[in-house]
Amino acid sequence: MNKILLFIPGYNCQKQITRVLSQLDESILKFIDEIIFINNRSTDNTEDAVRKFILEHQDMPIKILRNKENYNLGGSHKIAFRYAIDNDFDYIVVLHGDDQGNIKDFYDILKSSTYEKYDSILGARFKRNSKLIGYSKFRIFGNKVYNFIFSLALFQPIYDLGSGLNMYKVSSLKNCYYEKFPDNLTFNYCMIMAANYYKQNIKFMPISWREDDQVSNVKMVSQAFSVLSLLMKYFFARGRFIKLELRQKEFLKYEYDDVTCLQ
Repeated sequence: MNKILLFIPGYNCQKQITRVLSQLDESILKFIDEIIFINNRSTDNTEDAVRKFILEHQDMPIKILRNKENYNLGGSHKIAFRYAIDNDFDYIVVLHGDDQGNIKDFYDILKSSTYEKYDSILGARFKRNSKLIGYSKFRIFGNKVYNFIFSLALFQPIYDLGSGLNMYKVSSLKNCYYEKFPDNLTFNYCMIMAANYYKQNIKFMPISWREDDQVSNVKMVSQAFSVLSLLMKYFFARGRFIKLELRQKEFLKYEYDDVTCLQ
């Protein structure tokens, strides 16, 4: 029986986080051994909302971890990956705390243990049979263009560069190749390139995705140029690029506090 960790990163998602946690009904929880919500120094009442949910659902194995600094989304992933390694989990599922994705989209692969065949299963918003709600045609077109460019550069089909619903085999993370990746939103792009370089077996799964009251942290123009720059460097340098220091700010260690029981 595989030991599975569910990691929910969150930053200022007070309005959405209860909806995300409410997705975790009995049909999903039977596959999940532990849930960690990582609060990346939210400035609203996100953490209080999670704590209130825990008090109302004391049978759920949820912990609240609070980053000691704002490590951004990539840094929160690094903490979660290390937590999964240190606590002997076999797989880690990532579900963003802003209620854009739905973990039920992974129900079939959890039930059938399909994930055992892959190093990672990546939610693909732009693959056939995915469902997009509230996503503009311009953004859909732009994402598909970038997926096409990445597919050409990586010599394999890429259907999404970074959605908020993914699953990783923990054994594939143990060499910590991702530690020097950017801590910002380009972290997932680097994970895609690393999967390509290390010849990991990945599967893209169509998912449902919606935007209504979420606040996007993506600055589209600067993000676009940053992503292309990373891809070009990887295309020409490959292994040398994967091992470069890519962070704007280096951390010797990504630290957190377990604040589950704080009042």
